[in-house]
Amino acid sequence: MTKISIFSCNSDSPYLKHLILFTILTLAGLLITGCSNREDHLEIDLDDRVEGSEVRVNSASSDADVLRIGFDLRSNPQEDARQYLPFLEYLEKATGYTFELVFTPGNDRIVDDLGTGAVQFAFIGAGSYIQVHSKYGVVPLVHGLNAQGEARYQSVIIVPPDSPIRDIEDLRGRRFAFGSVTSTQGHLIPRIILAEHGLILDDLAAYEYTGSHQNCANAVSAGQFDAGGMQDILGMELAADGLVHIIYTSRHYPSSGIAANIDVPAEILEKVQQALLDFDPQGRDSSNLYHWNMTEMPNGFVKAEEDDYADLLEWALVLGFFSDEPRP
Repeated sequence: MTKISIFSCNSDSPYLKHLILFTILTLAGLLITGCSNREDHLEIDLDDRVEGSEVRVNSASSDADVLRIGFDLRSNPQEDARQYLPFLEYLEKATGYTFELVFTPGNDRIVDDLGTGAVQFAFIGAGSYIQVHSKYGVVPLVHGLNAQGEARYQSVIIVPPDSPIRDIEDLRGRRFAFGSVTSTQGHLIPRIILAEHGLILDDLAAYEYTGSHQNCANAVSAGQFDAGGMQDILGMELAADGLVHIIYTSRHYPSSGIAANIDVPAEILEKVQQALLDFDPQGRDSSNLYHWNMTEMPNGFVKAEEDDYADLLEWALVLGFFSDEPRP
């Protein structure tokens, strides 16, 4: 059953109507696409509130002067929006442009949204980037800097805390949970890990794409799956709390970042990219942010280049990530 978050805001907040509209649009999108597909399933805690929130969510707009930003789903739309919207307020002040956050159910749709210009920018992982770049030629702008100030991240393979599984080879014949089908840390890197240990999808008893890192963790910790692949930050946090056990940590790969549609004018690209590079979430720009330390870019951004993705692109081709169905 889908539950809707209730956001408790100041009565004079100018953003309340946008929050309500975002929730309505999110639920409507889920009803349209259907909830039978785990990619579109959403469970939002009614008790999850942000007291006194000044977070804004814009509705869909036809205004040509509005720059729309989409995102790979990490947790759930409301929680992701809480993190991204104060950041968009920073971008508006830094660039003078108006930005709108856009969510479409079904994580794989961000590739086509960015490629076709339904959104001009997107927070996306490297896996989504190489797919949309291969298909549409989008422009990489920045990578996120992790807590160590590096533009890289890892995936972890998790199991329930009481699981006897301790090695990747033990996953043969087991049930495995991925995140979104387009996710780097939740799908592509875990597939690489399996392949490097001699396992293909057909070696698993079953596998499923749960739609987000949080959904993957929930499914594994609840015992619905024997193991799962997810992003390092959340995985390590859950392991520290005793909710999951990490049996493997991948090598480093290029971190998530922001990319742009190829038709965005050069002047806008340059101005937005510079604002991203100037962003100081640990200092000057920290005051209005919401849990930015839990994002995949806690220390801001560094410039991204096409060549940064060469290794992941090679693996994506080997694993058939650009076909309708990834190779087993």
